[in-house]
Amino acid sequence: MNLPYAEPYRIKMIEEIRQSTKEEREEWLKKANFNLFNLKSSQVFIDLLTDSGTGAMSDKQWGALMTGDESYAGSRSFEALHNTVQKITGFPYLLPTHQGRAAENVLFSVLVKEDDVIPGNSHFDTTKGHIEIRKAHAIDCTIDEAFDIENLHPFKGNIDLEKLEKVYQTYPKDKIPFCLITITCNTSGGQPVSLKNIKDVKELSDRYGIPIYFDSARYAENAYFIKRREDGQQHRSIKEICREIFSYGEGMTMSSKKDGLVNIGGFIALNNEEVFQKASNFTIIYEGFITYGGLAGRDMAALAVGLDEATEMDYLESRISQVEYLGNKLMEFGIPVQKPIGGHAVFIDALKFLPNVPREEFPAQTLGLELYKEAGIRGVEIGTLLADRDPETRENRYPKLELLRLAIPRRTYTNNHMDYIAVALKNVFERRNEITKGYQITWEPEILRHFTVKLKEA
Repeated sequence: MNLPYAEPYRIKMIEEIRQSTKEEREEWLKKANFNLFNLKSSQVFIDLLTDSGTGAMSDKQWGALMTGDESYAGSRSFEALHNTVQKITGFPYLLPTHQGRAAENVLFSVLVKEDDVIPGNSHFDTTKGHIEIRKAHAIDCTIDEAFDIENLHPFKGNIDLEKLEKVYQTYPKDKIPFCLITITCNTSGGQPVSLKNIKDVKELSDRYGIPIYFDSARYAENAYFIKRREDGQQHRSIKEICREIFSYGEGMTMSSKKDGLVNIGGFIALNNEEVFQKASNFTIIYEGFITYGGLAGRDMAALAVGLDEATEMDYLESRISQVEYLGNKLMEFGIPVQKPIGGHAVFIDALKFLPNVPREEFPAQTLGLELYKEAGIRGVEIGTLLADRDPETRENRYPKLELLRLAIPRRTYTNNHMDYIAVALKNVFERRNEITKGYQITWEPEILRHFTVKLKEA
């Protein structure tokens, strides 16, 4: 008999979590204006709001924290981080930042100007926010298969080359500062981009003189899927695949709170010295000196170790198989999820789950609130609230998919927790026809409304 799979680590420390009553949760939601971001962590039993900065660090990372060099300029911790990033990505220039959206802010301050267009594959919320706040435009060129949850295309994060070339032909070159490839593509369901597609996008973009940049928050998970699913890649190491991915780009932004396995941090890595020099000035203005960029030396030291650990196959097998375990459980219960299961989260199709809730009453947010009331589980809406309003017409934008994302923190929960989540969703699914009303907005900010929006029952 073959031995069953076992995690390649032991648990050395635990954190207590408390289960609440349904009555408590209903009261807490009212006080939070039905926004799951407004809940206190003590009010949440299993927290799947995000996988960003919520994972557990290893003993080697904790050890690195103790040896962090807190020098203001040129610290050993920066050296260690620089060496690790260059080894994995091949990019010679590094600017640390305090997190991923800070990296976007710095880089886009150099590259993006008013009326520019930035094509790519389903830009994430903060990415689109940083583009639109500069009065530029994000254009989604994701393949159509990404928006059919039953389609088993192995690389639903791929960019459609015809859509991309149409952008290149429609707008003048000086209005397209770069093409952005997000790996994996969070907004379309944590879906990977194939190495072939990255090469093809690079070849097409070169013909039009457009550089490629990567949103790389989950690049290691993307490399895992390339190794598992793409012909001719099975014999290669994750680090080899990562190095080739980045060889097709001019630079990257990174939220290290994902595939860096740390609780805070980000960076920009670049090929172009001129872009690096300009970005250095914005780093000093917005973040800190260019060799710490808003991070303590100990955080850079832990990140250097985390980047190395996250690009090892044993870790990735454990991490992604747990996400797949939850996805398979939900499919067994007939719950509509984005298929195939993505790398960091399970995405539930709220339009199919709650067919009686009107689109303008935010079905994915409604499903997230029902799941929290049922079992104290916090997910996040990836739908109309997140899609925000059109910056010119101020009308709601209705995305092709209305999803509830259950993002799994790294090395944090056990499969018993996954079973609990699955049964809780099954309970909500069994009473789905009774849920006919959603929520209405009572207040929202100008941009990125889903973080702070206030709602009421419709």
